[in-house]
Amino acid sequence: MNLKTKYMTRNDCYKAGRKINPKGIMIHSTATPGVMAAAWFSRWNKSYQAGEINRQVCVHAFVDDKEAWQYLPWDHRGWHAGGTANNTHIGIEICEPGGFSYSGGSNMVGYNVAKNEAYFRKAWQNAVELCVKLCRKYRLSEQDIICHSEGSKRGIASNHADVMHWFVKHKESTETFRAAVRSALNKSSGPTETISSIKVGDVVEVKSSANAYYPGGPSIPDWVKRNSYHKVTQAVSNGKPVVRGGRECVLLGRKVDKGSGKESAGIMTWIDKGALRSINSSSTSPQEKQKYYRVQVGAFTNKNNANTLLEKLKTAGFEGFIKYE
Repeated sequence: MNLKTKYMTRNDCYKAGRKINPKGIMIHSTATPGVMAAAWFSRWNKSYQAGEINRQVCVHAFVDDKEAWQYLPWDHRGWHAGGTANNTHIGIEICEPGGFSYSGGSNMVGYNVAKNEAYFRKAWQNAVELCVKLCRKYRLSEQDIICHSEGSKRGIASNHADVMHWFVKHKESTETFRAAVRSALNKSSGPTETISSIKVGDVVEVKSSANAYYPGGPSIPDWVKRNSYHKVTQAVSNGKPVVRGGRECVLLGRKVDKGSGKESAGIMTWIDKGALRSINSSSTSPQEKQKYYRVQVGAFTNKNNANTLLEKLKTAGFEGFIKYE
């Protein structure tokens, strides 16, 4: 699957900036014959509030037979379901081929099944692969995937027929789509690396396949992976491993240039151990005490006030603790 990213920053949905913790994926089809994934950017990267478009709509991604385009961050609340599924589901639109029209709602007039079979299979496979990627990212299963029409029946989406009005023509259904995703998820992804050995002082590389710092966390910029290694600065907090998004994480500190080995200021970001590849193990003895520069952000006589600030820090993505003296 060829996945490209270009956020619709002018769309009011993007500008709203609301976040979700994805609990599922909703599959749609465009009902716009012949308009492929890349073309939707110019169609929808517009503001309803500014009068540039007559619809308040935005989905996370479009998929066709050649590629997929991501137009919203995966954890951004989209406008695709017409119901409460916007609060829980990532929306994916599968583009439909040209050469036919619609009448009476979901009736596809002049649709040639044999002619469009090859297109359908390729678009289907790209949608399956994107769902597999998202399932792995957010710890979802195929049972967390529904189509728009199923969402309508559950009362969490508007009254649309997609994708069943199209899938059945190729003797498929949302159930067989889920089965295809399950089959792909069950396939071996190759040998796994031992990650428990990554420790403070190690030089590590962020894997090119890693997309987020941890499940549900911020996306990893390309520059973090491209030119630099990173030193592991911290692995525990209050004597316990740091877990985010269900994954054990370490804190990355200084950057190490891949070519010269020169160190510079680092990103200071918590990241899933599984997203890292060890480059050079630290020679630091386990008995040596690691020294840190620490930042104190407040002092309170009331413990409730301290707890409130600590929760704000954690929500903002910073690790912290309370010390009483």
